[in-house]
Amino acid sequence: MDLRALVVDDEQLAREELCFLLAQVGGVTVIGQAANGIEAVGLIEDLAPDVVFLDVQMPGINGFEVARQALNRQATAELVFVTAYDRYAIEGFQVNAVDYLLKPVDTARLEQALQRTRRRLQSDRPRPELANEDLERIVKLVTERQTWRERLAVKVGERFLLVDADDLIYASLADDVITVVASSTTGTSNYRTLDELQAHLDPGVFWRVHRSYLVNINKIKEIVPWFSRNYILKMNDGKATEIPVSRSQTKRLRDYLRL
Repeated sequence: MDLRALVVDDEQLAREELCFLLAQVGGVTVIGQAANGIEAVGLIEDLAPDVVFLDVQMPGINGFEVARQALNRQATAELVFVTAYDRYAIEGFQVNAVDYLLKPVDTARLEQALQRTRRRLQSDRPRPELANEDLERIVKLVTERQTWRERLAVKVGERFLLVDADDLIYASLADDVITVVASSTTGTSNYRTLDELQAHLDPGVFWRVHRSYLVNINKIKEIVPWFSRNYILKMNDGKATEIPVSRSQTKRLRDYLRL
């Protein structure tokens, strides 16, 4: 059966990549895209898709809250989480997700997720609760993936330099290009999105403080209060780069630094 799909991700490049993969696999029509959780909830209700591919971390409300609201409104769409954060896998299944895909998405895994979606839709049985075999599979997945990159390849001119992850100050995204600023060099990354880059770094150290910025919290030089109780971060690079903190990350920053 052909599936009607809604793709939800706050990064346009990530949405385009997934739409491209779905077109390659075939049997799926993307009927809509959403760039944040609030927009996603409305489109799920208005478009009634068969399947929703949901990113986890988004401005406004995250993917799990979107899923819970959709279930509370008795939406019939199946849910597939697509994210770089494998530590969210178990929670994803607790909201009855049909599957959980890690970025960068593998075509074979995407096909498996679509097969599971079709079987779920064709079944007359109620949606299953979290099954032991699902839990065991996801716990195994999380265990296997909990290793962080100690060094990153940074492209400077025609060369690739290996930079210690601890030396990274921040990374920024503009015009689909990721710029990496380290203590000793500045260059670009071959990762396609900041989600993918962050997935290979220690999440306790590297925070996505803004949709366009990933920072090493150990390289923050100064925190400047800004409008509406928000903050600007001055980083410990040669230019003392100023980076805004999004509203969704302001509370986390306050709690962590006891501001």
